[in-house]
Amino acid sequence: MKNKMKSTFDRVMSDSEQKKKFEKEYVQFLFSELLLEAMDEEHMSVRALSKESGISTSVIQNMRSMKPTNITIKTMASLLKPLGYQLVATKGRRTVKLTA
Repeated sequence: MKNKMKSTFDRVMSDSEQKKKFEKEYVQFLFSELLLEAMDEEHMSVRALSKESGISTSVIQNMRSMKPTNITIKTMASLLKPLGYQLVATKGRRTVKLTA
């Protein structure tokens, strides 16, 4: 029986600390991509989003470039609202809107 070699990804994911780091960075990546795509679809600049959301341009730019930024749910909801998105929490069939 041959030993199946683990991929680099599998090796990283088998280390709990590396897995936590990956998961945190992946969530940041996903939100950054959502923000970039939504801003592009709405033809909205960083300044315009800042004005509409009340969030500073530096925070928005940091999120777009995936610089480590700790934001609150309120900030996230404030950024998404002018772009036509709502932040929600879902458990089973229950959904709660998290609005700014």
